[in-house]
Amino acid sequence: MDVGLAHLDRPFDYLVPADLDEVAVPGTRVKVRFAGQLVDGWLLARADDSGHTGRLAYLEKVVSPEPVLSPEVARLARAVADRYAGNLADVLRLAVPPRHARVEKEARADQPPPPADPATPTTVDPRGWRDYPTGPALLVALTDGRAPRAVWSALPGEDWAARYADAVAATVAGGRGAVVVVADARDLDRLDAALTSVLGPGRHVSLSAALGPARRYRAFLAARRGEVPVVIGTRAAMFAPVDRLGLVAVWDDGDDLHSEPRAPYPHTRDVLLTRAQLAEAGALVGGYARTAEAQLLLETGWAREVVADRATVRARVPAIAPTGDDPQLARDPGAATARLPSLAWTAARDAVRADLPVLVQVPRRGYLPSISCADCRTPARCAHCAGPLALPSAGGTPACRWCARVAAAYACPECGGRRLRAAVTGARRTAEELGRAFPGVPVRTSGREEVLTDVPGGASLVVATPGAEPVAEGGYGAVLLLDSWALLTRADLRAGEEALRRWMAAAALARPAPAGRVVVVADGALAPVQALLRWDAAWFAGRELAERRELGFPPAVRMASVTGPAEAVADLLAAARLPGDAEVLGPVPADEGRERMLVRVPRARAAALAEALHSAAGTRAARKAADPVRLQVDPLSLF
Repeated sequence: MDVGLAHLDRPFDYLVPADLDEVAVPGTRVKVRFAGQLVDGWLLARADDSGHTGRLAYLEKVVSPEPVLSPEVARLARAVADRYAGNLADVLRLAVPPRHARVEKEARADQPPPPADPATPTTVDPRGWRDYPTGPALLVALTDGRAPRAVWSALPGEDWAARYADAVAATVAGGRGAVVVVADARDLDRLDAALTSVLGPGRHVSLSAALGPARRYRAFLAARRGEVPVVIGTRAAMFAPVDRLGLVAVWDDGDDLHSEPRAPYPHTRDVLLTRAQLAEAGALVGGYARTAEAQLLLETGWAREVVADRATVRARVPAIAPTGDDPQLARDPGAATARLPSLAWTAARDAVRADLPVLVQVPRRGYLPSISCADCRTPARCAHCAGPLALPSAGGTPACRWCARVAAAYACPECGGRRLRAAVTGARRTAEELGRAFPGVPVRTSGREEVLTDVPGGASLVVATPGAEPVAEGGYGAVLLLDSWALLTRADLRAGEEALRRWMAAAALARPAPAGRVVVVADGALAPVQALLRWDAAWFAGRELAERRELGFPPAVRMASVTGPAEAVADLLAAARLPGDAEVLGPVPADEGRERMLVRVPRARAAALAEALHSAAGTRAARKAADPVRLQVDPLSLF
């Protein structure tokens, strides 16, 4: 039943009236009476008898005869709910889009062409997979109907969408289906074009929350009815129903867009890997960088590595240099504090002179997202909520980033000064400064307000925030990675991993050396910078995982966070029968006056932890405890 109460998270038996016998099939939406109310539910299975000895009620209504919940997805949803200490009803809300009656009544599409006979698979040209020694074998295994599991580190300049399309084509050639999930709409458009080119039109559908109710439900039904063998999409597609599933794949699993913000907060990568395990399907986790979770898959033997040899890497990588190492500081002492050191300025100038585009990655959007007193350097804060003040433009009035109140008459509380200076420079201010430094050169910005997909190959300056970098025709002549401190000094367990992921995604858009150059404004001795210089995400991921294992952080251990009012958090943890080796850490302050506690257990005890927390949540729900508590297993951020 569609009720979000943990103590009711179990199946209930109902009788099927004779007039609903034909339409009441497993997977359909139904309505039932529960506690005197008419509630929504799912028909999970039919049985000849029930183990319940009491009196059973009848189904009230079959909402639609369309069996939208497949057995495979129902089993997956139960496993995901158990893993994340959540309710099945919450997971099913994520898995099956809301019903659209008009779309259901539309005529079914013509019968699709029959899939290839698994006994006589079609050969798929490995193309770009030949750059990776084990790449062609991956495609052969998919074509043969086997279930390979791979972690792929893409080369700079790689057409990752075409490589994923090849893997999907190999799976379809073997008579099976595939699900591929990407982080955002730009990646989805690239993958959609690549699959259309390889498979032809009408052989796949795209699932995304941005499609709108009708289009999304139409695409979902096409997959559920077996009209297409392939589903691609953003996070919403991780539960997509596909017949004879042979491959699940995720691109750039470190992107935080892969983390679901609604309960029980599942991550795309973990859902797809669980799905591969249950369905005995292949799995592909790819990206330019590598997460510690992907590294753990390799170290445990669950997956195999697909990487290029070092000679191929050296031939494809651009020339990458830091500005903070000793030789550079000897030539340019100001490089330690300059926002655009001479090395970066020279790389941009040379690229423009060669009529090539330049990409400038800036971590912060806006004009001046953080300002301070020009006299004493005290950060400027809102008098009402203490939020940071920002300047929207050169002649703009300071305003709070939290409550949006204008601070036209701001005076520093420390020294009384009224002059303000930039503490953090955003993308629009950077574009303004570069426009003055390179007169006559077109300056484009790509960020939250407008995200560019691609830019022409001529001389231009492209200022972009991470994740919004457009593809340049032929590649960029120079890529400048500014304000590295903003990424590296974040209070986050994944700060170094995330910085490297963003840098490699931008650097991958540059031309190979010597035509392409990448300058990172950072100390060359830092581990993320070293990994970028060597283009060795595997080394950094192994190092990161080893450090987290030593310190007892995920993914080496399993953690859960419990957030809420202090009394409610203490109540839940007191009711939870935690494993004997569980460690309770905290409390630490959370937002809105709440507190947060962390529970840590070895990975082997993960199921016991989730069960204990879910049971305790059920106990509180049965007692009708007033204060809500947020449970999150393997939270994206621990701080």
